[in-house]
Amino acid sequence: MSTNAGLAVGLGLGAVLLTLDSGAFHLRWEFTGLRGAAEGIVLCIAAGVTVLALGWLYRLLFCPLELLRTPEEVGYIAEDGRTKARAANEVRRRRDAGDLPPVYPNGWYRVLDSHMLARGEVKNIYILGQQLAVFRGHDGIAYVLDAYCPHLGANLAVGGRVVGNCIECPFHGWQYRGSDGKCEKIPYAEKVPEFAQMRRWPSCEVNQQVLIWFHCDGSEPQWSIPEQQELANGQWVYRGRTEHFINCHIQDIPENGADIAHLGHLHTPGIPSGVDLRYTNSKTWEFIRHDWKVEWEPEPEPNSHCSQMRVNHSLTLFGCHWPLLDLHVVARQVGPGVVFLQFDHSFLGRGIMMHCVTPVEPLLQCVTHTMFYQSNIPAVVPKFILKGESIQFERDVMIWNNKKYISKPLLVKEDSAVRKHRRWFSQFYSENSPRLQYQRDTLDF
Repeated sequence: MSTNAGLAVGLGLGAVLLTLDSGAFHLRWEFTGLRGAAEGIVLCIAAGVTVLALGWLYRLLFCPLELLRTPEEVGYIAEDGRTKARAANEVRRRRDAGDLPPVYPNGWYRVLDSHMLARGEVKNIYILGQQLAVFRGHDGIAYVLDAYCPHLGANLAVGGRVVGNCIECPFHGWQYRGSDGKCEKIPYAEKVPEFAQMRRWPSCEVNQQVLIWFHCDGSEPQWSIPEQQELANGQWVYRGRTEHFINCHIQDIPENGADIAHLGHLHTPGIPSGVDLRYTNSKTWEFIRHDWKVEWEPEPEPNSHCSQMRVNHSLTLFGCHWPLLDLHVVARQVGPGVVFLQFDHSFLGRGIMMHCVTPVEPLLQCVTHTMFYQSNIPAVVPKFILKGESIQFERDVMIWNNKKYISKPLLVKEDSAVRKHRRWFSQFYSENSPRLQYQRDTLDF
């Protein structure tokens, strides 16, 4: 509920109270002159404030947390009167991106959450440098096709409609099957040519998300995304989502899990110290400290496309350890774009955060964190965890948005996990994996 709506409702309630007769509450309102008018105004304001407070309390206790950042909102410093958008564009144009690996690794990538795509609905999605038409057929299955009709190039996702399990082109009414991309009907033609077909993207719907498979050579999926049983049987429910757009190479983001040393420097300051790295080490909040113990390892065959990071987090206040806030997290990465962060706490319960990295274009990544938690735990608990995680994550965003990729980094022996991670991640590149040819050939925000 917006502030204006809350005030309007409050004023309305106040007006209703002023018009109630004595028979309703056996009370008699006798306002005379200025005193009566003043008391009426106070009553209206009080009613408005009460409605706003109740609305805020309802959202806090029952509604999922939705924190969706714009591309320029986080990780840039706007100085000398510049807007954040201008600062972001200047960084993107001037930054030395470095000697980059291929920009689109082979693997599964999140397209959208299941609840965002209703039966019979079409979405226009831009990821991996491609325009895609994502639609849900009347059979309830989500399909993904190239967006542009091979007939005369209309975008099926802009004005197109779902007919059965096909998508109909808004230009001439050609209908394409979601299951294989073949054209099923041309309303003005006697026969549909055998070669009339669109590219169908391999897709799956699991853990309440729609994902697509990308492989530079067009190979079929080489592994699957595991299903989290607690989500399938309803034990864990949706508690919120954050979304960030990050100006970096995709490999920089998962590599953070193996960069154990950065946790002690970047993420030790308490959450109240914020996300601007110029001020996170302020003495004002130095009585709150996070401590981290982390291990990262790749998994053996047949799950060599997976890795695990085990995190033990503890919190100290005024130098005293608070065991109640100790948190154990297992982060299991499946391929280049999907991570399962599983929380386990003796008092606060269990849940999972789906961390998904999807390339929008070569140096722009969409990162979402979707929280699912025990249904019998108050929503405020997972929402607090999700909000705290977003603050810590936005500190990383400020680094990623402004850094250069170093292909041959200067490492010490304590950084051995970084070298190991790069060897592990290289399996997602093929000989024909696309590379960035023009580092400045990107769009402004």
